[in-house]
Amino acid sequence: MNENIRDRYLAAATFETFLEGVEANRDLWHAVSRRARVPAAFVNRVQATRHPWHLLVLTEDWCGDAVNTLPFIAKLAAAAPNLDLRVLSRDANPDLMDSHLSGESRSIPVVILLDATFVERGWWGSRPRVLQEWVLRDSGSMDRLHRYREIRRWYVQDGAITTFEELTTLIEGAARHELAA
Repeated sequence: MNENIRDRYLAAATFETFLEGVEANRDLWHAVSRRARVPAAFVNRVQATRHPWHLLVLTEDWCGDAVNTLPFIAKLAAAAPNLDLRVLSRDANPDLMDSHLSGESRSIPVVILLDATFVERGWWGSRPRVLQEWVLRDSGSMDRLHRYREIRRWYVQDGAITTFEELTTLIEGAARHELAA
């Protein structure tokens, strides 16, 4: 599997190439990408792991959660010299997707954390835990449009801080595991 992941990673699109090719939600993707910022504290925490990391993202351009998180994750990868990010289509990689399910669905985005030798060290997805808990607990009585507006509002208010915290904590945990091995 390691060679397969490595080969897929190296053949995958950069975020910039992915962004050039988006069709669904094109204006929103570009707007979120333009305003995405990453606090220096998260960049510093990732750099402090002193390990090179590869982030392999499974997504599709129509995904509302992806458009609200992936541009921020890409900014983190661009700012931290020990991070590199590539993007694969969820639908074109069902085996990878099916080994990273959130519950029973193929929810995206999924960010697979790979070490320098392309061994998987963990994964994150498909949305921040607190938001997912709200969706499961409280949004069931809302129609789809209202639920999406509330989710979008949450993402805007959060400014990806929760996503950065969860992803950075995942990377730090993987680094600690590498040191202990």
